[in-house]
Amino acid sequence: MSQKLGYPFPDIPSEGEAIEVAQGILWMRLPLPMKLDHVNIYALDDGDSWTIVDTGFYSKRGVAIWEKLLAGPLGGKPVSRVIVTHHHPDHIGMAGWFQTAHGAELITTRTAWLMARMLVLDNQDRPTAQSLTFWKRAGMDAEIYAQRAQERPFNFADCVAPLPLGYRRIREGDVLHAGGRDWTVRMGNGHAPEHATLWADGVVLGGDQLLPSISPNLGVYPTEPDADPVADWLEACERLNAHATPDQLVLPGHKLPFTGLPLRMRQLIDNHHGALKRLLEFLDTPKSAHECFLPLFKRDIRGGEYGLALVESVAHCAHLYLAGQAVRSLREDGAYTYQRKGA
Repeated sequence: MSQKLGYPFPDIPSEGEAIEVAQGILWMRLPLPMKLDHVNIYALDDGDSWTIVDTGFYSKRGVAIWEKLLAGPLGGKPVSRVIVTHHHPDHIGMAGWFQTAHGAELITTRTAWLMARMLVLDNQDRPTAQSLTFWKRAGMDAEIYAQRAQERPFNFADCVAPLPLGYRRIREGDVLHAGGRDWTVRMGNGHAPEHATLWADGVVLGGDQLLPSISPNLGVYPTEPDADPVADWLEACERLNAHATPDQLVLPGHKLPFTGLPLRMRQLIDNHHGALKRLLEFLDTPKSAHECFLPLFKRDIRGGEYGLALVESVAHCAHLYLAGQAVRSLREDGAYTYQRKGA
């Protein structure tokens, strides 16, 4: 097993530019207005057209950058297909634009398409009653709760183009030909349900399932408040690890392309086992998900990171509860508290 991760392409592509990372594969980046300030996009050369993997946020700036990419490094050739690894807006945001403005075919998993289309149509001016209850159950900071209860929440439609009817489904074991390679579809889970990864000889398109230097967010949301994404994540990592080799070039959804996937898979698995162990030790007395940031993240969380930290804390607390390692109770303030069984 490789003892360290390798980064064969330390320079990142400039806006509107591309770097060839393998024969017939271009790496590009689109900006994101958050701490994680970019998403990686890949173009697979099909000869007379391109297959794009993931798309970035839909916005006026996003359209302008794509038009620059299409005219520049993509050489004016049409985009015939868009493969979306999972339903999150930084990955599916521009897919509807490619379908509508360019006649491209959308290829993704059934769950990704259904989730994205449902969320795009679910436009809210204020948080729903279910969202407010979910935040209460998570023990959200009272000041943040009061502010968010009066604000317009994030809506998918803010940065995801409308998705027209029709897509091509991919599932576990399917083979797609693109960029001169046959790609086998293998499903991830946990960060997003039915997250597609694509594996060809020596190259892996990893989306957010296979990231080199950060761990993907594993969150529970009001859409499925009793979900166990941590269990889904660990199962998927163990299963995908069987296909990992040290010399594969992994093309991730964020950060740098890398090698050393078996080591990275073990790190991703151990990271969450370690977090669960710290959390279980911390739950010697009843605590809400909001009160569990320190053992999980080893630091205080404030500002723009709070929302993602809260849903990840809920996920880890709920995993211990669902696994029978912790008990859950409803506190007078409406928050669920978790305590180690037998403590």
